[in-house]
Amino acid sequence: MSSAYNSTKQRLPRWMKMKMPSGENYSKVKNLVEKHQLHTICTSGKCPNIGECWGRGTATFMILGEICTRSCRFCGVKTGKPLDPDQNEPERVAESVSIMKLKHCVITSVDRDDLPDGGASIWIETIQKVKDHSPETTIEALIPDFGGNTTLVKSVASAGAEVVSHNLETVERLTPDVRSAATYQRSLKVIEEIAGCNGVTAKSGIMLGLGETEKEILATMDDLITVGCNVLTIGQYLAPSSVHFPVKEFVKPEMFDYYRKKGLEKGFRFVESSPLVRSSYNAEKHVQINNLQD
Repeated sequence: MSSAYNSTKQRLPRWMKMKMPSGENYSKVKNLVEKHQLHTICTSGKCPNIGECWGRGTATFMILGEICTRSCRFCGVKTGKPLDPDQNEPERVAESVSIMKLKHCVITSVDRDDLPDGGASIWIETIQKVKDHSPETTIEALIPDFGGNTTLVKSVASAGAEVVSHNLETVERLTPDVRSAATYQRSLKVIEEIAGCNGVTAKSGIMLGLGETEKEILATMDDLITVGCNVLTIGQYLAPSSVHFPVKEFVKPEMFDYYRKKGLEKGFRFVESSPLVRSSYNAEKHVQINNLQD
C-alpha cells in the first residue's frame, strides 16, 4: 500500500490508498524501461495506475522537455524557461514504443508558449514516427491549447492519433484560480476543433476536490457534450505540494460513481470516474469509440 500521506502531509482517506504494482506484463515493461533508460510519465509522475496500465501494454510519454512555460496551481511540473526542443525526440519516443512493444501509447507535453508553433511540429513528427515504427500501436495525444491557435490544434489532431485529448481540468468558476494562462472557453474551443477532425475521438478530463459544486460539474459535462466530447475522465485532485492549490475535499467513491452514471446519461460514450483515475486511465479502451459511432 502507498503512504497514508501526500506531499502536503494531508492524511489520505482509505479509498485513496494504492496497491503495489505487480504481474508478469508489468514486470516486462518495467524491465524494458530500466534497461533502455526510457522516460515515461508513468514513473516520473508516480501514477497510481502504473501496474494496471503497464500490465495491459499501455504507457504515457511526455515530449518537449520537462519545463513548462505556464505555472498552473494544480500542476507539479517545473515551470520556467525551457531548453530548445530536442529534434531527435520524435525518433527516440518511437523507438521506445517499439522496444516496449506497446499496444497503446499516450503522448503528452508541457506547454511551450515560447515556441512560434507551440511545439506543434514536434508533436506531429512524434505521432508520425510512432506510426512508422509501430503501425499496430494506437495513440492518444493529450495536447495543450497551443494558445488557442485553431490551425495548430487541427494540424496536431489530424496527425494520426486515434484519440486526441485536451483537459478542461476544472469547472469554469475555478479556472482562473487553478490554471495560469488557459481559459475555460478556449479549452472548450480546442475540444470542439478536435471533435471536428474525421476519425478522431475527442476526450477531456476534470479533477474533483478543488471546491466545485455538483451543479457546476454537471454543467461542465453539458458544455463538453455540446462541443462534441465523447470521453471524459474524472479523478481526485491531489496537491503536489503545500504551495499548490489546496485540496478542498476528498470526494467519496460513491459520488464518482454518481458522476459516471450522469455522464453516460448525458451522452458520453466512456466515462472513467473514480478517485484514482488519471487522464490516461483505460486509455486503450477509448480507441474503441471509432467503432461505436452511430
